[in-house]
Amino acid sequence: MTAPPGPSRPRKRADHRRPATRRTPLSLRRLNRWQAESLREDLADLYAESCATAPGGEHRGRKDFLRRLTRDTWRPGFAMLTAQAPDLVGCAFGFPVPRDGSWWNGLRGPLPQDVEQLTTSGQVFAISEIVVRPSERHHGLADTLQQQLLGDHRALLGATLVDRTHRAACAGFRSRGWRDIGVVYRSPGPTVLRALVLPLGERTAAEPGDVAHHARIQ
Repeated sequence: MTAPPGPSRPRKRADHRRPATRRTPLSLRRLNRWQAESLREDLADLYAESCATAPGGEHRGRKDFLRRLTRDTWRPGFAMLTAQAPDLVGCAFGFPVPRDGSWWNGLRGPLPQDVEQLTTSGQVFAISEIVVRPSERHHGLADTLQQQLLGDHRALLGATLVDRTHRAACAGFRSRGWRDIGVVYRSPGPTVLRALVLPLGERTAAEPGDVAHHARIQ
C-alpha cells in the first residue's frame, strides 16, 4: 500500500497556516464498499486531478489508483469518507490492520513492541489514501479526513506506507507526529516503502465527533 505524494502529502511544519476561510459548505459522507465501488470513476477522476504526475503518466496513475481501491474495498472493515462542497473534493479510505500482523510483512527489522501489541489487540487502522483537490489543500481538508476516519474507528494507532522515494511526503508526515518505524519491501518489483505510525492515545466517546465543526457529517 502506498500513500501518493500529491494527494496525501501534508504541509511541512514551516508552512502550517490557519486553514483558509471556506465559502462553500462542506459535507462528509461515510461510504461502505458498495457505495465506494459505485463512485470509482469519480474517485479516479479526483485522484488524477489531485496527483502530480509526469507527462503521459496520468492513465497509469489512474489505473493504479483503481487497482488499489478495488483491492482495499474487499478488505475486512473497509471504510471511506468523501468530502463534497458540493462537488466531490476529497476522499480518504482505509481498513483495520489484521490482528495477525500480516500487514507488516516485509518490514526489515523487528516490529516495535508497542505497535505489535496494538496490532494484536485490533487497535490499529491503516490509511490507504487521502486524496484532496488542489484548490482545497489550504482548507485543512486532509487533516479533517484523517482525523475523522481514525476517530470513527476508535483507533489508538494510525498506520500508513509511503514510497521511500517520496522524501517530501515522508518528511511531512514526520513533522506532524507520524513516527517512522522502518522500511517495508513489497513485491512484485523493487518497491520499498516507509512504514509510518501515528499514536493517538486513549479516546473518549465524544472524540470521534470533535472535527464536526469543520464539516457536516452525513
